[in-house]
Amino acid sequence: MRILVCGGTGFIGRHIVQALRAAGHEPVLRSRHTTPALDYVQATDAGAWHAHLEGIDAAVNAVGVLRDSATRPMAAVHDAAPRALFDACAEAGVRRVVHISALGIEGNPTRYASTKRAADAHLLALTQAGRLDGTVVRPSVVFGAGGNSSQLFLTLARLPVLLLPRPVQRARVQPVAVRDLAEAVARLVQESAHPGIVELGGPRALPLGELIASLRAQQGHGLARVGTLPDWATQASARAGDWVPVSPWCSETLALLATDNVTDPRTLVALLGRPGVAPEQLVATLHA
Repeated sequence: MRILVCGGTGFIGRHIVQALRAAGHEPVLRSRHTTPALDYVQATDAGAWHAHLEGIDAAVNAVGVLRDSATRPMAAVHDAAPRALFDACAEAGVRRVVHISALGIEGNPTRYASTKRAADAHLLALTQAGRLDGTVVRPSVVFGAGGNSSQLFLTLARLPVLLLPRPVQRARVQPVAVRDLAEAVARLVQESAHPGIVELGGPRALPLGELIASLRAQQGHGLARVGTLPDWATQASARAGDWVPVSPWCSETLALLATDNVTDPRTLVALLGRPGVAPEQLVATLHA
C-alpha cells in the first residue's frame, strides 16, 4: 500500500516510516520542502489535502507538538489540520486512517489534551458514520532516542540528587518503546478490524519515580538521593519552563505527568505477537 505518513520526519513518525517499509509498504512523506508542499499549520481545510491523497491507500497522522507556540499552535496542529485530513480522506475514498493521540487525555484540562480529544472525536464520528475505517491510537509515555519526554527522564536519571514533584513521583506510567509503537501502528494500518480507540502501553506500569531510578541504573549509575520538591517550587519551576520554548518542562507537562497513564498491556502483545520492551530494558533500545 501507498501510505501517507503525516509527521514522518518526527520522533514517532520516522519510526512508523521504517516499520511500514519493513512490512513492504510505500510510505509517502509530505512537508513544506516536498513537491507538492504541505504546511500542517496552514492545511486546515479539506481542500488543502486533496493533492496529497492522490494514489494513496491509507493515511497515518503522527503530527504533534508538546508546546503551544505562535509558529506551531496546538489548535491547528492537533485539531484543525487533522480534522481537515480526515474529511479529505472521506471525500477521496481513503478509508483507512490511523491517528496517533495520547493516553490519559480524557478529563485532562490542558490545551494539549483538549486539542487531541477534539481530533480524536472527529475521526471517531466519521468512523461511526461509516465514512472511514479510523483508529485512534493512544499510547502511554513513548520512549526512544529523540523523544522530548525520554530526554527529560534521562537527564533527571543522571542527577546524583533528584527532587521530584510529589504528584509526578506517584503517577504511574506504562512506557512503550517507540519501535514497538511503530510496529503496532504498521499492523493497525493493514487491518480494518480495530476501529475506534486502541490504547497501547508497555509490559509493566510503574511510578514515574521508579522509572527514572531504573533508567539511572541502566546507565550504570548508583542509587541517587531522592527527595520531594515542595509544591511551591514545583509550580514555580513549571511556570519558569513556560517561558522557555525549547524546554520540555512546563505547566502542561506537569499536568500531564501528574496523572496515571496506564492501560491493559495485552493489547500491545496481541498486535506484536510478542511482549513489548520492559522498562528495565529501555536504555538498550537507544543503541539498537
